[in-house]
Amino acid sequence: MQAKYITTLGLTTFAAAVMLGAPTRAEVATETATLGEFNVTMYVQPFLTEEDLAILRMVLTSQDALALFVPESNGFAAMAASPDDGFVKDGVPSVSVVALGGLPDATTASADAVEGCQKAKQGAADCVVILEIAPK
Repeated sequence: MQAKYITTLGLTTFAAAVMLGAPTRAEVATETATLGEFNVTMYVQPFLTEEDLAILRMVLTSQDALALFVPESNGFAAMAASPDDGFVKDGVPSVSVVALGGLPDATTASADAVEGCQKAKQGAADCVVILEIAPK
């Protein structure tokens, strides 16, 4: 039941993004790195500031930084944020930033991170994935 809800939510969000002209995940630039036993992909979303990008690039290159944001190091992980809330404000992650790890696959990790972000966001814009971590 929950998987059906997530799929429906994902399709609705995707359709709304296309109709509103928001960039889809395929249209967003990415930066990738291999970090230990993981492949890490950062989605360079248009709302991310230079400070945000610098922090996320540290996560791409440091296992210690990655562990701060995604402490569960087994399985797949994802981080989502709301464009309206941003990623970091005054050196602290925004309340809507959700990072989840230890999940069985990339789709579940992304969907669960976005769902958690949607529940926590304060702004109107739908949450998007900004980071994905997958075992090699």
